[in-house]
Amino acid sequence: MDRVFIEGLEVDTVIGAYDWERGIRQCLRLDLRFAWDNRPAAAGDDLTLALDYASVSARIQAFAEEAQFQLVETFAERLAAVLMSEFQIPWLQLKLTKPGAVSAATGVGVEIERGCL
Repeated sequence: MDRVFIEGLEVDTVIGAYDWERGIRQCLRLDLRFAWDNRPAAAGDDLTLALDYASVSARIQAFAEEAQFQLVETFAERLAAVLMSEFQIPWLQLKLTKPGAVSAATGVGVEIERGCL
């Protein structure tokens, strides 16, 4: 199976369990991999048969705008479900990094994999 990827997508959202975090927007960095059969799109040079990463990126941005979760785990899980459902993605891998959450680290976060290859 082919893979389509989006790396280093930054979104601002309300995320965090502490009171001070509930009133601000924070940056999350996302790296995503999607299973997708690229052969039909490539055969006809047809965008409508490709996984349109611009549309996927826009949907992620819209999701982040509306989201207000305490946990990065919840953000990742809900986003994965939305993307798989709306874009008919059979498998995805999502790495979510929250920069600055731990002062001694460049970032912390979660990685999840959902679906079947």
